[in-house]
Amino acid sequence: IGISLAAIGAALLLLGRLPFIQSLGCLPGDIRIEGQGFTCLVPVVSMILLSVFITIILNIVIRLINRP
Repeated sequence: IGISLAAIGAALLLLGRLPFIQSLGCLPGDIRIEGQGFTCLVPVVSMILLSVFITIILNIVIRLINRP
């Protein structure tokens, strides 16, 4: 369990350095409310794009696993 957690942490550190990952949350359609002393970010469009991407990847993996 410890090795898998370390691998996931390393993957997250490496993914955080990719330029297209850094732009998530700053896309047009993402809601950002800034007030005095607080900021509220609701990444609507970013989460829709992430959901579509993960769905496509999972469908490809499942089709490869279920091959006759």
